Amino acid sequence: MRVGIVCPYSFDVPGGVQNHVMDLAEALIALGHEVSVLAPADEDSPLPPYVVPAGRAVPLPYNGSVARIAFGPVSTARVRRWITRGDFDVLHVHEPLTLSLSLLAVLSARGPVVATFHTAIIRSRALAAAQGVLQIVLERITARIAVSALARKVQVEHLDGGAVEIPNGVAVAKFADAPPLPGWPGECAPGSGGSIGFLGRFTEPRKGFPVLRDAFVRLAPHRPGLRLLVAGPGESDDLYDQFPPELRDRVTFLGLVSEADKARMLRSVHVYAAPNTGGESFGMILTEALAAGTTVVASDLDAFRRVLDGGRAGRLFPTGNATALGDALVELLDDPAARATLTACGDQVVSTFDWPVVARRVLEVYAAAIEATDGRVIDQEWVELG
Repeated sequence: MRVGIVCPYSFDVPGGVQNHVMDLAEALIALGHEVSVLAPADEDSPLPPYVVPAGRAVPLPYNGSVARIAFGPVSTARVRRWITRGDFDVLHVHEPLTLSLSLLAVLSARGPVVATFHTAIIRSRALAAAQGVLQIVLERITARIAVSALARKVQVEHLDGGAVEIPNGVAVAKFADAPPLPGWPGECAPGSGGSIGFLGRFTEPRKGFPVLRDAFVRLAPHRPGLRLLVAGPGESDDLYDQFPPELRDRVTFLGLVSEADKARMLRSVHVYAAPNTGGESFGMILTEALAAGTTVVASDLDAFRRVLDGGRAGRLFPTGNATALGDALVELLDDPAARATLTACGDQVVSTFDWPVVARRVLEVYAAAIEATDGRVIDQEWVELG
């Protein structure tokens, strides 16, 4: 099968959707399919051989973060050329309601279109200003995939259609086999040591880092061996300034890490903390931590609760409650048997998210979309966006 996949967000900046697209493409290629990915990226960016760069992206505030997207006449022309040259059996677009390449691809498509919805956002100024185009986009999508129950609920209740729920995948072996960083995770003696991990934009409010910081600051004076390992974008001074001077040498900042180093980072801590406060429709980092065999403590968001099987595969705490997070961390750091029980359940849970399993489910949706269009090329006019 010839598959064209469109990512709306720049490959020059790491992100969950970008990683999803790359992992899906590689899983499909491993299963014998021909895949081309179109994504915003500079022409000279180091990219996998299956990725076609669509030019530099521009920043746009989106879902409490900043997405780097590509849009406009030049992008439209590149999308059309890529579709024509690719002659794809199916076109798979991600986040088609974002003003970027995916939306343009839907409007330029001539065959079956599968769309994956990653977020549960139902309103934005940009979408409100483009309701006419939005309706056209939805009408041209043959089949929909939602990565979570919450994202699927939005499809049913607000976007006039259903969706097949297929979760984000995780390359389990890559995480399970990664070696820890030198000197980590260290000792975890009851009442003394232990290491905690956090990965994400620590300056982004919805990632909840201040909740973890407050918990760490409260616990550290009573646990002289307690350490915090942080990875993600940001300046080191901005991170260390959040901690009392006497605790800064117990905080290690890795900065922005590669996918390989992310796996090593997750293998380097006794407990991974996800103190996010909202805006999450799935929880990719949780599946990655589970794949690494790391015990997870996460805020009690609906998306996180679903990934962690209601708390069987990881400990949940009331969202935003630093005291409850601290108590959960102490309890797990001091109880290796409890950690082992959670990670054993986590192994079972994460096996259902392994990419070969997920990719085969996506292929079933492709087949249904192709059958629905009966292999016909859709006769439709170009939609000019100016």
